[in-house]
Amino acid sequence: MSKLKNTFTLTTAAMLLALGILLGLFKLPINQFIEIRFASLPICIGGALFGPGIAAVIGAFSDIGGFIVRPTGPYFPGFTISGIITGIIFGIFLYKKALTWKRVLLAQAVNTIVVNLLINSYWLTLLYGTKTYTALLIGRLPKELIMVPILTAMMVGIAKSMEHVKMSVHDKAHAK
Repeated sequence: MSKLKNTFTLTTAAMLLALGILLGLFKLPINQFIEIRFASLPICIGGALFGPGIAAVIGAFSDIGGFIVRPTGPYFPGFTISGIITGIIFGIFLYKKALTWKRVLLAQAVNTIVVNLLINSYWLTLLYGTKTYTALLIGRLPKELIMVPILTAMMVGIAKSMEHVKMSVHDKAHAK
């Protein structure tokens, strides 16, 4: 966590956190158990830029901050744990690596299976008292399968923009 002593890292992580909270406010509920959201994108960017530790912090505080800003039910720490795991997954797969379609797709697929399907479905069974984990998981599967290529395409587009901006900032720094 010594990276957070760097001003650029701290301010960028804070902006990603704010963006994560903001994106968490915009969700399209399909039913009680299924929502379309884009709040994982800032966590993914944090993982690519700073690694699993800082991305885990962004994931945790995005969930907590989103609950503070607009609670949509009782606070449940399981989803904070999911945010942490999401940050770790994206950090492991994307930090200091080329953000290719294949790599981003693999990271997104692993996050979708591990966090969105397996873990979050379990949290929902605990939160709502349903005893049909398998049925809930199967019901959430089509939405998750649809979201994988959408989130992958969005992340690759963001990655290409980040590379372009990084090169222009790098060029300006060396021009002086």
